[in-house]
Amino acid sequence: MPSDKIVLNKFHIIHESVLLILDRFKDVNEPDDFMTTPYGVMKLDSIAMRLQSIGESIKKIDKYRPELLGKYNDVDWNDIIKFRDFISHHYDLINPEIIYNACKVKLPALQTTIEKIIKENFK
Repeated sequence: MPSDKIVLNKFHIIHESVLLILDRFKDVNEPDDFMTTPYGVMKLDSIAMRLQSIGESIKKIDKYRPELLGKYNDVDWNDIIKFRDFISHHYDLINPEIIYNACKVKLPALQTTIEKIIKENFK
């Protein structure tokens, strides 16, 4: 089983990715903003890759410390893992509206929960 240091590092990677995504997303006003310019498409690609990375880190944490994630059921961890799998295996089917919703609605809540997990479990 990985040490707490390794698991904590995964949480820091997730937190960093959330902050980067939110920064890249700040000037996106609607899902179409991802598709109307080459810059928008590049932004969509970079955000999707970070979302994939978040899902991969959560998948690893869940493998080694499922009880830890289970204490924080305000986030649907399985949905994040499934979304990672979808991005990895069906990238060509990514819907900008789903990415937009993830950034607008889901990521702020994930950020709060990740910060809470770090504070409450890793001193």
